[in-house]
Amino acid sequence: MKYSEISHFSHPQHKLRFEYSEFPFKCDGCKEVGIGSRYKCSICDFDLHMHCAMITSPTLFHPFYTKCTFQFMSKPPGDTPRYCNACEKDVSGFVYHCKACGFDLHPCCAKLPMVLDDGEVKLYLYRKVSSPCHRCGRKGRSWSYRSKCKNYNLHVACVREMLVENWHEVYVGRCKGRNVDSNIPSLRNTLYTPHSSRRSKGKVKKCCEIAGLAVQIVISAVLGDPTALIAGIVGSFMSRA
Repeated sequence: MKYSEISHFSHPQHKLRFEYSEFPFKCDGCKEVGIGSRYKCSICDFDLHMHCAMITSPTLFHPFYTKCTFQFMSKPPGDTPRYCNACEKDVSGFVYHCKACGFDLHPCCAKLPMVLDDGEVKLYLYRKVSSPCHRCGRKGRSWSYRSKCKNYNLHVACVREMLVENWHEVYVGRCKGRNVDSNIPSLRNTLYTPHSSRRSKGKVKKCCEIAGLAVQIVISAVLGDPTALIAGIVGSFMSRA
């Protein structure tokens, strides 16, 4: 459920208002990057992902970890560094933690949809896959989104890395007054494309276009706004492969 204005325990001095941003922001709850829907305090420049703002239950269960009970925590437990088991990024703020197993999930990662479908491309979330990632070309690693045909695979960790790299470029450019083509980071030339030399040009182009759509869908989900396909985030970089 979406409210236009909420009160939140992490920012009790002011109410937070719902807004949609095309410019990347850093969530003050989980400390991770976000684009799209958020709750914001304009007075304090305080932002929360939708999933970090709307903690409907302190307990979470995930189908990948059937024996785990995850508890919401406003900061990671203990003094040792912790990482998210979904995206492999450090845990610095809000987290779902399983005390029995020691597993941790960022709120946005914990709420990643098991299936992403924009009408053209359908992607399924896997804990592990045996095929190489379209971005890094490696197998294994973090959770992955994989197409039904099993030709397109993206690590959640790789998507997060792309976002961080490109967010920094756009943010620094804006701060220095440079003209940036888009509010949304461009991910051009960041993907590994293992095309067979035997494929025709038309088939390769179609493959890239579909994989480009897949990237766009996964990025929207990882950013904590899976209902919004963020136009232009991929552009035409893969169709030029």
